[in-house]
Amino acid sequence: MTALIYDIRTEALFVSDLQRSQRPTPELIRAAVTATVDRLGEDGCAELVAQEFGEHPDCAPGRMRWARTAVRSAFAA
Repeated sequence: MTALIYDIRTEALFVSDLQRSQRPTPELIRAAVTATVDRLGEDGCAELVAQEFGEHPDCAPGRMRWARTAVRSAFAA
């Protein structure tokens, strides 16, 4: 996976409705990423990530760490 694709997928998961507490399966993560990119587009995902970091700087880093780890695992070759 290229760095750009990885970043887009991570941003999409970050702004999706999927929650870490749901303990989502790799299939659910991949579906959430696809649905979010389809709905918002790549730029829309990036814009919402920026907005969340601005509005919730205390929570956003933890969610981003989770999203990065989850995407890496769910999309592993």
